[in-house]
Amino acid sequence: MCALFPVCEWPLDAPPIGHQHIISGAFAGFESFDGFHHFTFPDDLPRIQLDRPMLSAGDTGDENPTTVDKKLNHNASERLRRRKMNDLYSSLRSKLPPSEQTKRLSIPATVSRMLKYIPELKSQVEILLQKKQQILSTICKQDDRDLINQHHQNQTKLSDGFEVSPFTVSGTKVSDTEATIQISTFEPTSQGIPPLSPILRGLEEDGLFLTDASCFESFGGRVFYNLNFQVETTYNLEAMLLVLNEKLLSLYKKRKA
Repeated sequence: MCALFPVCEWPLDAPPIGHQHIISGAFAGFESFDGFHHFTFPDDLPRIQLDRPMLSAGDTGDENPTTVDKKLNHNASERLRRRKMNDLYSSLRSKLPPSEQTKRLSIPATVSRMLKYIPELKSQVEILLQKKQQILSTICKQDDRDLINQHHQNQTKLSDGFEVSPFTVSGTKVSDTEATIQISTFEPTSQGIPPLSPILRGLEEDGLFLTDASCFESFGGRVFYNLNFQVETTYNLEAMLLVLNEKLLSLYKKRKA
């Protein structure tokens, strides 16, 4: 019967051929094991150089640097893509009602809830638009009624106050030598309103010289006169307006008598 292993020609304690002289030279001079404490390898002892780095589990060592860089870039791009997707879904989740934002919804649940929530928002917007139109319509009707009432009140005030004072006199001092007077009254040919010619002559006697005049008629037969006068620097405009108003009322009463 053959042996399982070939019979070695060397004794077990003998070193292989080729290394015997190395070992003999390296360990020469050691008489006991105590000498190993101070042992150093000789410089001419052959050493094995490891040309390749240590391989981790699962690495074959056949990949080149370009392939490794591609894998690293792919992994980084994938992480960035997932982060952006998570941010988008978080933003979408924030548009849900506040009561549902506290729930930890998955991405499919978030999309499903948002698809149901959008029609609900549309219906709420339509209801609000209808309410807005109703409110605007009510406001417009109220404004129309207020305008009509205000017009009637103004007409009533004009009719009631006509017997008391049909004139409105105001003035503005443009400069030290110029003044503008506004007179509001009714049509001179009706209701006993005196014409302005005698009034202007009276103002010239008081030291006011007319330089420009204009007038226009508004709604209801009201006439507005804008009169520009040249005045003296010491002229008191407020006192002149009081005097002018008194003269107008005096002429009006004479024509009514």
